[in-house]
Amino acid sequence: QLHVVESGGGLVQPGGSLRLSCAAVGFTLDYYFVSWFRQAPGKERERISCISKTDESTHYVDSVKGRFTISRDNAAHLVYLQMNSLKPEDTAVYYCAADYNNCPTRPFGSWGPGTQVTVSS
Repeated sequence: QLHVVESGGGLVQPGGSLRLSCAAVGFTLDYYFVSWFRQAPGKERERISCISKTDESTHYVDSVKGRFTISRDNAAHLVYLQMNSLKPEDTAVYYCAADYNNCPTRPFGSWGPGTQVTVSS
């Protein structure tokens, strides 16, 4: 029953903001690398961000760099993706995944349902 759960998606207007959360079930994210992924309609799933166990390293794909920020709150045992200046092309289902050793490229098991982000007027 070890898996992660995403939340925080919704409908926002262009230029708006959302904060997504990644929570763990059956373990704590404090000790894990966490990646965020998204899959837009008609496109392949892509990894857009990652944070290391210790917050020493964060990574972003160019399309979100400067607009999105990945962070963790170990007191809350959560990893966040703060999304600012949202664009219609950010519309996608967003997923997270955790790995003990490296930024994950896939989930431990199967992909969960993710959380839908829709950017539209």
